[in-house]
Amino acid sequence: MRRLPPPRPLRRSCRVETAFSPTSRLADGAGSVVADPLWAPQSADTSTLSSVSRTYWVETLGCPKNQVDSDKLEGTMLADGLSPAAGADSADVVVINTCAFIHSAREESVNTILALTEAKADGAQVVVTGCMAERYGEELAAALPEVAQVSGFGTSVSGTPVTLGATRSAASSPLPSFDLLNLPRPAANSPWAYVKIAEGCDRNCGFCAIPSFRGKQRSRSIDQILAEVEQTGAKEIVLVAQDLAAFGRDQGVGERQIVELVGAVAEAVDWVRLLYLYPSDLNDRLIEAICATGVPYFDLSLQHVSRPLVRRMRRWGEGSVFAERIDAIRAREPDAAFRSNFIVGYPGETEEDHDQLIRFVEDTRLDWCGFFSYSAEEGTYAVDLPDQIPAGLMADRLAELNELQDQITAERQDDRLGTTEVVLVEETGISRSVREAPEIDGLIHVPNHLAVGQFHHVEIVEAAGPDLTGVPT
Repeated sequence: MRRLPPPRPLRRSCRVETAFSPTSRLADGAGSVVADPLWAPQSADTSTLSSVSRTYWVETLGCPKNQVDSDKLEGTMLADGLSPAAGADSADVVVINTCAFIHSAREESVNTILALTEAKADGAQVVVTGCMAERYGEELAAALPEVAQVSGFGTSVSGTPVTLGATRSAASSPLPSFDLLNLPRPAANSPWAYVKIAEGCDRNCGFCAIPSFRGKQRSRSIDQILAEVEQTGAKEIVLVAQDLAAFGRDQGVGERQIVELVGAVAEAVDWVRLLYLYPSDLNDRLIEAICATGVPYFDLSLQHVSRPLVRRMRRWGEGSVFAERIDAIRAREPDAAFRSNFIVGYPGETEEDHDQLIRFVEDTRLDWCGFFSYSAEEGTYAVDLPDQIPAGLMADRLAELNELQDQITAERQDDRLGTTEVVLVEETGISRSVREAPEIDGLIHVPNHLAVGQFHHVEIVEAAGPDLTGVPT
């Protein structure tokens, strides 16, 4: 993803929680506020539009699923004759794909919008889309009049992709949406690419508002996914969704289809990696399918290990069950790598709950872990729970876990010294093995002469925290 230079100091800021409330929704139920159309897919009527020589810039915030959405938007704009700009300050159309998962993500989204509206070229138009637009569309448009367009994502009734919308004066008429899942996308600009296999989520986790604005799960067909895999031209495909292992369940197929999909993608590319696996769906057939790909990487969405707290989160499982499953995978595949995420300070988390999580992290020694402070999200079950955790205590618990995991990760990386591994060079001097997911895990530094986009055998000769150094063998 292209990155912006540091934005200019902002002349104003926004109190996110008071400015944007999810209580007000628009006519299509998707949080979409629409403005003058800035581009239209080829399937739309473009007789009144002119995109000749126009340029665009897409700034993406949030998770890998947002990056896929941005890739689809780029593919649409390229197909309609727009060209990528050198930077946001020179583009005719600036698209900001926002994140609204937690308070800090919303704050970053608002500050990015403000920075780019100040930095844009004269006459340029700013489009705000993504989860902020889905969740707070009407309020966002009212609070930011300098933004030309605010639009959420969706699927039109006909299934045909349509553009980002009509005019503000027509806001009372039925609002269009567009199907990002199956829009074409440009070839990947790196040796790896995310591919989103489904949108939405059918679960009801106590801390999560995503189903309220991304909707119920909608799985793509395997043929559609394989066609997109081919479009990317990538050697590594990272499959993503809000609830990946539930792929196909909305079509009455269930876990058998995720196993079939993993096998099909593995036949098409060198590496296939899965992110966001709900633990109850990690059954023996799926484990076997993942190991058979040659990328035994398990990203488990655990969130906590204390049984009472997990139930309070409206989720499945507990630490002993998770540990047994991890041990079973390691017995089958000793080189398996593990990542997970945990929420710290969920309402009602006791010292014993926290100590259980500490012991679990110490005992399982996962390769990679992310720890996040609980964020109270309006409209979720947890926001009204008693026993909210003070911010200071939450910060202390978070720091303790991060320090522990940093030590474990460094020790796990030290254990790889002297081993020979296959790496994929993703940019000059930077590579990864099957044990590192792109963007979120460590890196393996390699000599600059190793060809980008190719696989190489290297010996690991140095470890520094999460990162390694390898030399060709």
